[in-house]
Amino acid sequence: MTLHPSVAAVRLPVRRTLSRLEGGGGRATVAVACSGGADSLALASATVFEGHKLGVRVVGVTVDHGLQPGSAEQADRVVAQLAAMGVDETLTARVDVEAASGMGPEAAAREARYAVLEQVAAHLQAPLVLLGHTLDDQAETVLLGLTRGSGGRSLQGMRPSFGVFARPLLGVRRADTVTACLVEGLEPWDDPHNSDPGYTRVRVRDRVLPVLEAELGPGIAEALARTADQLREDTALLDDLAGQALARARRDGGLDVETLRLEPPSVRHRVLHRAALDAGSPPSELTRDHVLAVDELLVGWRGQKWIDLPGPLRALRRGGVLLIEAP
Repeated sequence: MTLHPSVAAVRLPVRRTLSRLEGGGGRATVAVACSGGADSLALASATVFEGHKLGVRVVGVTVDHGLQPGSAEQADRVVAQLAAMGVDETLTARVDVEAASGMGPEAAAREARYAVLEQVAAHLQAPLVLLGHTLDDQAETVLLGLTRGSGGRSLQGMRPSFGVFARPLLGVRRADTVTACLVEGLEPWDDPHNSDPGYTRVRVRDRVLPVLEAELGPGIAEALARTADQLREDTALLDDLAGQALARARRDGGLDVETLRLEPPSVRHRVLHRAALDAGSPPSELTRDHVLAVDELLVGWRGQKWIDLPGPLRALRRGGVLLIEAP
C-alpha cells in the first residue's frame, strides 16, 4: 500500500530528527507537546510510528492553560487520542497564565508552556521535546517581524531547535498536517483562538497571506520561510563576531571606546545591545533607537552627559570607557 504523500511529508522530518539522537535513539525518551490541533496530532502520530521503529519511548504531553471554558475536558480528549495512537505514556500539566509587564496573554501562555515542558523533560530525562510548528507558522512569524521593523533577529523566525526543543515540521505545510490527520483517522481540535480576528497572527493567517498569494503569486509562505533560514545563518555569524568584539572591548567595568569605534556598525550595535541587556535593561523595552543613541557616545561624541536607557540605566563616557550603570 502506497503511503499518502501528506503522511510521508510529516513522517520524514520526524524520522530525521529522531535519528540524530545519541545512539540512534534506542531507549531514549522523547516528549511530544500536543494541543489536539492538526499540527501537533500529526506530529505525535508520526513520532509514535518513527520512534517505535528506533526503540524510542514516546511521551505525549498536554498543557492546559485554563484560558477557555472546557479546557480540562479538551485536555482529557487529547490524552485519550494520544493513548489510542500508541504513545508509551501521557502527561497533563495545568498552568496559570499571568501576563507579565509588556507581555500579552498569548506570549505569557507560551512562556508558561515552555517552562512546564522543560520541567517535564527534566523529570523524564528526555533529551528532546518536539513542537508542532509548521512552515505556515514560520511564514506568519517572519511577516509579523517584518511589519514590526524588528530587524534580522525577528525576521529569522522560529528556530528549528533550541535547548531541549525541536520543531521537525518547520518545512511542512499546515495543509499536509490536516490531510495526514484525515488519512490516519485522527480528529483534530479547532482552537477558537485560531479563528479569532482579535489576534494579529490570525489576521495575518486568514487575511494578509491570502492577499499576498493572490496578488503576487503562490509560494509566498515558502519564500518567507527561506528568508528566515538565510537570516538565521547571517545572524549567527554576526552574533559570534559581536561576542568576540565585546570580549576585546571590555575595560574597567565598561567598554573601551576606541576599540569599539573600529568595529563595523552591525557588530558595534550588537555589542551595545548586549551590553545594555547584561546591565539589566529589559529586552522588551530596549529599542534600536536606544542603541543608536548610545552609539553616538562612540561615533558622534559632543560631550553628551549620558543616555537614558530602560532599567532605569544610563550610558555615559568616562575616561575613554563606555559605562552602562544605574543612575
